[in-house]
Amino acid sequence: MPVTDVKHDLDTLTLTITAEFAAPVTRIWQIYADPRQLEKVWGPPSHPATVVDHDLRPGGRVTYFMTGPDGEKYAGYWEITAVDEPHSFSFLDGFADEDFNPNTDLPVSTNVYTFTEHDGGTRATYVGTYASAEALQQVLDMGVIEGASSAINQIDALLTA
Repeated sequence: MPVTDVKHDLDTLTLTITAEFAAPVTRIWQIYADPRQLEKVWGPPSHPATVVDHDLRPGGRVTYFMTGPDGEKYAGYWEITAVDEPHSFSFLDGFADEDFNPNTDLPVSTNVYTFTEHDGGTRATYVGTYASAEALQQVLDMGVIEGASSAINQIDALLTA
């Protein structure tokens, strides 16, 4: 399994997931840069993602929805704030309504995804920072650790496809 460590810290308001892949940094970058590949790994297996818009540039936006086993759809968005291809990108990640307008009742996180060379492959570090301990706890209670870990763990299958 690629996920090697998961930590959440209510004092620093962060959730950090570390994963390792037997693929070069540029290959891992491609997964996030290509909406069709991103769809295969963004949602957990029970809630596959459909990427609607994909503009991975500073000021760009990625919109998507996840479809649950009963057909229910959950929309979300990324607002891209920085890109250092192929090493990292930063974005705001939020929940949305069916028209991809932000759902202000649910937390928004500031995320930094970093990809570095490690033991002939890639170490990916996914850090989400929340506005408050309550916001972080809300997504923890929603199952973000299990959902994100199962989504990231799908990357290995994509790499061997």
